[in-house]
Amino acid sequence: MGGRVVTVNEVLDGHVALDIQCLDRVYLNAYVMRLQTSAQVVAFLSGHLGYPFPSPTLFNQIGQRFRRAVQSYAEANDIPWVKFGKDDDKLAVMTPHLRRQAVTGTSGVAAIGVAQEFQRVWTAVEGQTSTGTPRWSFYKADRRVTVYYFYLWDDDFGPAFVKVCAYFPYPGKVWINGHEWAKRQASKAGIGFTALSNGFASCDDPQALQAICDRLGPGTINVFVQRWLGRLPVPFTQADQDAGYWWETSMRQVEVSRTIVFAAPRHARGFFEALIVDNLDLGRPHNVEIIFGRRVRRDTLGTFRTAIDRRDNGGVLLNVFYRHSRIKQYLKDGRAMRIETVINHARDLGCNARLHNLDDLQTKARACNRRILEAERVGQGCVLASPAFERIAHPTADAAGGRTPALRFGDPRVMALTGALCQTLLAATGFTNKSLRALTAGLLGSDYRANQMTYDLRRLRLAGLIRRQPRSNRYRLTDDGIRVAIFYTKVYNRLLTPLIAADQPQAPSELRTALSTIDRHVNDYIARARLPQAA
Repeated sequence: MGGRVVTVNEVLDGHVALDIQCLDRVYLNAYVMRLQTSAQVVAFLSGHLGYPFPSPTLFNQIGQRFRRAVQSYAEANDIPWVKFGKDDDKLAVMTPHLRRQAVTGTSGVAAIGVAQEFQRVWTAVEGQTSTGTPRWSFYKADRRVTVYYFYLWDDDFGPAFVKVCAYFPYPGKVWINGHEWAKRQASKAGIGFTALSNGFASCDDPQALQAICDRLGPGTINVFVQRWLGRLPVPFTQADQDAGYWWETSMRQVEVSRTIVFAAPRHARGFFEALIVDNLDLGRPHNVEIIFGRRVRRDTLGTFRTAIDRRDNGGVLLNVFYRHSRIKQYLKDGRAMRIETVINHARDLGCNARLHNLDDLQTKARACNRRILEAERVGQGCVLASPAFERIAHPTADAAGGRTPALRFGDPRVMALTGALCQTLLAATGFTNKSLRALTAGLLGSDYRANQMTYDLRRLRLAGLIRRQPRSNRYRLTDDGIRVAIFYTKVYNRLLTPLIAADQPQAPSELRTALSTIDRHVNDYIARARLPQAA
């Protein structure tokens, strides 16, 4: 038989070498705020540039000037020019160039990539005024245009890129990696560390390293963005910038990670896969409100599900989806558990997208990482001490004579009720009589009336397993309620049900053999006692 099962609480409480929270990959939109409406386009062409007739042909003139500037910049600085194919892995293509630039130890553009991509740009249709004068109506559309990728190596941020579209209004993207920034700041501060493929495996001063990770915020990132936009060839002139025609940034995708490095990595893979299995079969993932701290309504758009994927390296990836965003949990480099909240839409967490909201977004994302770990801790730490079990499983009376009905283990209605409670573990807004009744009826497989639900809610409340939220008809599980729900469900589903079916062919042969031996001995005792079979 296998060795003793190690729980998540034992591993996290006694076998963690390093626990670091840090921004990981940050992907920003760059846009010119004053060029987002058709009236602003006309004001730019006529009011700012001084053309009496605002025509889309002016877009091409500015774009051609920008293209020539990029080519001249590449030639003057001897920068490699790379044309991306449709299915190219851009980072893989650019990695050799980034490494060459990193060897120099100085900030600079490693290579310029050019590609044809669909972008949201301004276009126009020609019409006529009431007097027959031609006029243009501007509108935004997705068009396949030229984009330039400036892959660069920065002394503070390491590898990064700035992408600029070559067509009006010249939207852009910026990509950086928070872990790479933290590594360079730690090296400059003289803090010794060992790196993971994207993170930290060990550190001489974990507290100082965490303080460095906490420093990375919108101000530092904005300085990086504006510094490089000022160095690179761009379609806007200094006069344009002085007039306010310049890029601002918003968050397109932000990854906030928590990396827990195990002190004994030899057991990491088995532990992690067992952890994943343990947190899928209690109804947990389909309702992910509590992790993301947001309410899910019937009309809430988006995806709410959990998926398990096998990675190319044989590892397991747990994905918990919430609207446009998700949480990833996986084993990193065979020695660390990585939890990443990936926000693809800042409003999923109740934040605005402008870069200055990054601190608020990161705080909420770190809370997501913490809550999913807390849910997993409860799932493997739900054993009930004997007095607590007796208080729940047997009727009790208080000092005033008030009687609390029992929640007897094994009773079909009680087991359906606790199974339904397990499905509300992640319901941040709690549950109602109606929602819990529907879940319980589905598990019970028979009629379950409203008065029965009211009675069960009362005994759950008197037993201290649920509490009613103030000024509402919603309930929430207490800590004891979480333990009882998981303990009852886990013991019933994972222990008793498999043992009851131990004589079936699909059961392990060792278990079926042991059961057959017990059955034979029982029959022998019955025969020696000369007990007749029941009629």
